[in-house]
Amino acid sequence: MRKFDSCRGHHKKDSMIKSIKKPELLAPAGNFEKLETAIRYGADAVYLAGKEFSLRNFSGNFSDQELERAVHYAHDKNVKVYVACNVYSRNPEQEKIRAFLTRLNQIKPDALIIADPGILFLTRKIMPETEIHLSTQSNTTNINAARFWKTLGVKRVNLARELPLCDIETIAKSTSSPEVETFVHGAMCISYSGRCLLSSALSGRDSNRGLCSHPCRWRYSVVEECRPGEYHPLAQDSRGSYIFSSKDLCMIHHIPELVQAGIASLKIEGRMKGLAYLSSVVKTYREAIDHYMENPGEYGVNPWWEQELASVYHRPYCTGFYFGELAEILPDFTNTHTGTIHSFIGKVVETEKTGIARVEIRNRLSKGDTIEVLTPDNPPISSPVHKIIDSHGLEIPRAQPNTIAGLVID
Repeated sequence: MRKFDSCRGHHKKDSMIKSIKKPELLAPAGNFEKLETAIRYGADAVYLAGKEFSLRNFSGNFSDQELERAVHYAHDKNVKVYVACNVYSRNPEQEKIRAFLTRLNQIKPDALIIADPGILFLTRKIMPETEIHLSTQSNTTNINAARFWKTLGVKRVNLARELPLCDIETIAKSTSSPEVETFVHGAMCISYSGRCLLSSALSGRDSNRGLCSHPCRWRYSVVEECRPGEYHPLAQDSRGSYIFSSKDLCMIHHIPELVQAGIASLKIEGRMKGLAYLSSVVKTYREAIDHYMENPGEYGVNPWWEQELASVYHRPYCTGFYFGELAEILPDFTNTHTGTIHSFIGKVVETEKTGIARVEIRNRLSKGDTIEVLTPDNPPISSPVHKIIDSHGLEIPRAQPNTIAGLVID
């Protein structure tokens, strides 16, 4: 576990931690199936978006009817729903945004996530009873900025990712500040608080309006003026030329520091990530938070948490700006990925009394393959597939995608 020197003296002793409020675990939901998964694996709240006006226009998102269904479903499970409306809008969009907010006022989400002061202004007029959460895009970096937003009706601020934990704690523990939310896991943007112009400049797609083409992940070369067509790869100590690509954030080792800092909500990035990623990450952080709150003096990282987070598709992990360490914010020069992205086999829809698991198959599966079963309540279970049974009750050698199959496992 990384030493935490700069703010350690500000924290109460472990014997006093039980008086601190348990933080919310906030998970992404790019579509309805991901919403169900996030809730099933332990999220206290989910964030999602309509078809327009969010920063992830390619994640599927929700129609108005789906938003209403999502809110009802989540509320039935005692889970909150926050709708992202965090673009920086333009004049021609104002009436469409007004109409969207009017529809949302009937749907009754628990909060709106906003960056644009103009959208905040409209929300306060149209949805006066709905909480406003300020997006990290607004790059709130100090306590007076947080107080300013509170005077405008902001209930919670997702602080700029560039802040160290000491500054976050100062804001979070001030009674004159809004609640504080911070990211704890997932991809990070190379630009300041995510306000990037690179996508607009290179591909004509505005990242501040939900259309980012992720050029920070591209590989770059240098062309000398008098030698057109001769490309010279940029290198960093022979490690590669991905000079803009940031690492991924992972704070599983630092749950105690985050809780003690008074952060109200711990947020997972990833509305465009798959179901396997979402279930693994949400389950891991759910267990970590619960483990710490139940016995703060005995917190330790369960080895399977590290294994699970290592197994999902990710760039090298780091702690970002939390501890002010330069090595943690250097780009991923090699564009290295570890874990797997196409290993999701399927979703269990029913477990029969005979022990056969009925599974929606997403990738081809053969008899004899070893699979891992991830449930919300238990550690992962590995088992070979002993039998595969089709919808007619016949044993088959393999199951194909987009079918329902019965699996016999240990």
